[in-house]
Amino acid sequence: MDKLWAGRTDGQNAALADEFNRSIAVDCRMFRQDIEGSMAHAAMLGAKGILPQGSVKQILDGLQTILEDLSSGALVIDPNAEDIHSFVEFELTRRIGDAGKMLHTARSRNDQVALDLRLYLKHEAQEVIGLVKALIGSILTVAKANAGAVMPGYTHLQRAQPVTFGHWILAYGFMLERDGKRLNNAVELMNVSPLGAAALAGTTYPIDRDDTAGRLGFSGVSLNSLDAVSDRDFCVELAGALSILMMHLSRLAEESVLFSSWEFKFIELSDAFSTGSSIMPQKKNPDIAELVRGKTGRVYGDLVTLLTLLKGLPLAYNKDMQEDKEAIFDALDTAKACLSVIAPMLETMTVKQENLRKAAAEGFINATDCADYLVKKGMPFRTSYQITGQIVAACIASKQTLETLPLKEYQTFSELFESDVYAAVDLDVCVKARTSLGGASPESVQQQITALTEYIGHD
Repeated sequence: MDKLWAGRTDGQNAALADEFNRSIAVDCRMFRQDIEGSMAHAAMLGAKGILPQGSVKQILDGLQTILEDLSSGALVIDPNAEDIHSFVEFELTRRIGDAGKMLHTARSRNDQVALDLRLYLKHEAQEVIGLVKALIGSILTVAKANAGAVMPGYTHLQRAQPVTFGHWILAYGFMLERDGKRLNNAVELMNVSPLGAAALAGTTYPIDRDDTAGRLGFSGVSLNSLDAVSDRDFCVELAGALSILMMHLSRLAEESVLFSSWEFKFIELSDAFSTGSSIMPQKKNPDIAELVRGKTGRVYGDLVTLLTLLKGLPLAYNKDMQEDKEAIFDALDTAKACLSVIAPMLETMTVKQENLRKAAAEGFINATDCADYLVKKGMPFRTSYQITGQIVAACIASKQTLETLPLKEYQTFSELFESDVYAAVDLDVCVKARTSLGGASPESVQQQITALTEYIGHD
């Protein structure tokens, strides 16, 4: 296939160099954005009198038929084309003749690819936001069904204080809410049009950049042509937001792996989202959760690829930047796949509420409430803390719990203990008493559910 840049050179690369230079296999997915950008550019050239209206109509009609044929499969992208821009322009010229050669007036592939990439990533990021909200919806379903299921909350992976399973899983809902907002912020920052920057210095044609920006749904235009064609901050920022999102999914996956183990038995993943062992017939492996955890490193790698790619580039466009798309596309594809699979995995799992309760009862997670009981009786907290620690040690030695320790033994540690201590250390009471905003009480959990429900209901 001929090269758009043939002229100064004869356009005849060595076959090996041709293959090395070709990006069509990666950037072909942007065909829709490339055509839409070209249509906006052509319409603006016609409106400004830069191209005759008859030629503009030919171009627009030709581009529309190419878009329709590519969408339907009637036209197949030539894998030997240099890139999607070359393919579309050559196909247009093949269909409408010399009018197709006018399309590139006042435009370079440099601002063209920057435009296509912004358009594509805007669309993809919105899809990810939709998947994030869908996952939050799955989390809300689980939280509502388990809002009263008492379980241990952990610090240092040691049983710490009583919470509920609903409260626990809602923590991931709020992580994901932040992810959605970060992604939305990335979209807002990338929502400026580079079209019209041309190769790097703008153009001598009397173009209207605001016109094309408006046609393509951008909120404004880039104000420096050098920056417009060399900026890939929007790729890095999106990859960064996706990396944080994947970190959150990985943490959720990690706890899903732990909680589904025999050592915890807090949940059981459905057969539809588990696998077996080829040699051990008793095994039920949380492979889906493990893969989500594993794929997180892949997205991190994509972010580092982009940062490393850009760190030493002089202004303006450099061919190195062709490598941006494979990294950001992979990050998007990976995040979307993980979001799509983890939502139904959560919805179909079984929460073992009786095992949650048993673990909560055995871990002295109501010790803080015992100390607080003494504080409410007038004892300084640090003193009550020490006494409660001694009581826990005594319970462990006698194989008792705070709920079963006789009152007389309580009173050997402090005369402030009375029979109401048993209500104070009751696990349900402990949870219900945590009424501070964001706490584990049923009222607080319901507030959290309401807040997340409002978030996913917003466009």
